[in-house]
Amino acid sequence: MNRAITASDGKAPRTERGRRTLRGILDAAAIEFGERGFHDASISGITRRAGVALGSFYTYFDSKDAVFRALVRDMSDQVRDHVAPAVRAAPDGIAAERAGLEQFIGFVRQHKEIYRIIDESEFVDPDSFRLHYATTAERITRRLAAAAAQGDLRADVSEVHAWAVMGMNVFLGLRYGVWDDDRGVEDVADTVAEMLRSGLGR
Repeated sequence: MNRAITASDGKAPRTERGRRTLRGILDAAAIEFGERGFHDASISGITRRAGVALGSFYTYFDSKDAVFRALVRDMSDQVRDHVAPAVRAAPDGIAAERAGLEQFIGFVRQHKEIYRIIDESEFVDPDSFRLHYATTAERITRRLAAAAAQGDLRADVSEVHAWAVMGMNVFLGLRYGVWDDDRGVEDVADTVAEMLRSGLGR
């Protein structure tokens, strides 16, 4: 998916080279913030990791806060884009949630820094923190509603169920994606799918 990458207002790249540079800065910022945390991370650390001059950073971002806000949105979009194809290909509502969880944990195992970054955003940029979870819950709510309309799930599924599913996924990602990978992703997803089938299935 060709996803737009957010820079500071008025600083969006206009060329493919600029977009690659911006992508490199965001990838470097993910490592810097993930390893050092927001307060100990530095712009010079980001540019050093990205292999770009300090001026290149300010071409796209006004400050460390600005790149952090952009990174939270970018990581949220990365998760969405990574999960979406498997969800769309699933044959029914339970299978879609199972596929989404499987892909999410797989993503987390490759990007463990996402938890530290999202958690810190609650204090660094509360609006980004809230938006991350609100938009994720909205996507799950729409999926559950569509599955109910097709007869895959019980008719009374609601936003409450969507937030419950999201909360479960978040902590499963923490346990089996960040803390340890001692259990197969497919096994975790199968266990959750069976629980959802019992609780939400028709």
